[in-house]
Amino acid sequence: MLPILGLHHVAIICADYAVSKHFYTEILGLEVLAETHRAARDSYKLDLAVRGQYLIELFSFRSPPPRPSYPEAAGLRHLAFAVADLPAAIQWLETHAVPCEPIRVDELTGRRFTFFADPDGLPLEFYEV
Repeated sequence: MLPILGLHHVAIICADYAVSKHFYTEILGLEVLAETHRAARDSYKLDLAVRGQYLIELFSFRSPPPRPSYPEAAGLRHLAFAVADLPAAIQWLETHAVPCEPIRVDELTGRRFTFFADPDGLPLEFYEV
């Protein structure tokens, strides 16, 4: 068996680095571990963590093509973040003009969740644990 130890990170390409950096750090509250400007590519790489755990690499590239989300396309469907208080998390997003879908209940676990989108339309989820 292949000895995979766990998930290391998820890479996201954004269209507007400043807008996405603000969204992920100031609105979602992810911590900046490192920020690198790659002069040869005229792009940035931002390493982000949740509670000290490295999770996301945010990349900027010139004119990336849009990601198909609706209808859903093959590939990564969404990223889900665990929250303790779903209504409070939704209220926080709404105070920052980030709309959320209505709360749903996972029919398999009975847990509540909602979807919202990052500045590029990437589907994100808050899942109450």
